[in-house]
Amino acid sequence: MLLLTVKHVIADFVLQNAWMAIGKDQRTGWALPLLAHCLVHLAVAMVLILIVAPRFWFVALIDFAIHITVDRAKGLCASRFGMTQELQHPWFWTLIGVDQALHHLTGFGLSIFMAANG
Repeated sequence: MLLLTVKHVIADFVLQNAWMAIGKDQRTGWALPLLAHCLVHLAVAMVLILIVAPRFWFVALIDFAIHITVDRAKGLCASRFGMTQELQHPWFWTLIGVDQALHHLTGFGLSIFMAANG
């Protein structure tokens, strides 16, 4: 769990730039920023998993698939309902919180999977 939490902090906060963060939530032109952001998650997860538990390399692919799905769902909510910080939507921070909770639950579930099969 610690490994996937470190991965998440690095990929979601340290390595995500404004183009990714803003672009992935737009009504149009979202695909490339979203893909770039999620490929960063894939790369960081793959490197860390290969160092710590190489037999679970495929977990990085599962994390990628779930991350891109969760972030796209957040982007749809943000663009369709104007749930943005710029528009001062009252549910903006709730949307961010749900997004982050889903990412952490993903890490928790994948950690349980690896621990149970390790």
